[in-house]
Amino acid sequence: MKRKIAFVFPGQGAQYVGMGKDLYDNYAEARELFDRADEILANGIKSMCFEGPEEELKKTENTQPAILLVSVAAMRVLQRYGIHPDMVAGLSLGEYSALVAASSITFEDALPLVMKRGRFMQQAVPLGHGSMAAVLGLERQKVEECCNLASDVGVVEPANYNCPGQIVISGHVAAVEKACAIAKEMGAKRIVPLAVSAPFHCSLLKPAGEALQKELDGIDIKDPQIPVISNVEALPVRDAAHIRKLLVQQVSSPVRWEDSVRYMISQGIEVFIEVGPGKVLTGFLKKISPEVRGYNVGDIKSLEATLKELGGMI
Repeated sequence: MKRKIAFVFPGQGAQYVGMGKDLYDNYAEARELFDRADEILANGIKSMCFEGPEEELKKTENTQPAILLVSVAAMRVLQRYGIHPDMVAGLSLGEYSALVAASSITFEDALPLVMKRGRFMQQAVPLGHGSMAAVLGLERQKVEECCNLASDVGVVEPANYNCPGQIVISGHVAAVEKACAIAKEMGAKRIVPLAVSAPFHCSLLKPAGEALQKELDGIDIKDPQIPVISNVEALPVRDAAHIRKLLVQQVSSPVRWEDSVRYMISQGIEVFIEVGPGKVLTGFLKKISPEVRGYNVGDIKSLEATLKELGGMI
């Protein structure tokens, strides 16, 4: 019996210099996408992915289209081998790759859209005013309590429910620092400050969502052809109007990744393939549900390993 497969797509932070190069060199599907992206954006995105410099690739407005490009290229290569998802989801930015996979947004529309999204997110809060930190080893109710207790000095909110024992918080620098101190007192194993340029997925990013709304109004969004699990609700989003609304909310709402994965498993998904650079989501999957199979495809080596593993399964 064919196993049900989900493609999951990475978000910001998965980028690295050199990503996508061997897919470009070996597959016409990838080559066509990279060359098309260079035409659409006219910012040297291809050479930024392949050669850097890292500082340019790390800029939010460059990172977002670069990761989307590599993710969609890796997906096209997988599809060449007859591997298609029954369900899709993506972490934050990765939700746009998922919508491309579901034929809800075209690649040509998604690429400049996420570039603008990155710019809006960067501009929403002045540099140095916001921060993010991962709280490790504390259950979600306690992390939420830490944020409430620290909110007297500024905005601080859960931004990513990644997996059991890993929740990212986001907000004003002082409030995030206070919440982290309280989390340590409550028994958090470790606090990891994140090297980000803005406090993503908290209410401080609402202006970015408003700016994004105007861009989304000019884009043709179709009802998805396969279920897309949304970050905001951790449930399938079925129609174009709802997708527009959720993409605006997503910028300033927490990413319910653990809940999204659990929902997909409840719907019979047995195999998760992380499509794009890195394998952060595969790591989360092991903590969410160790018995489910997780693979990643971001380059030739991981593609070959995944194809070999999947050989007898699909």
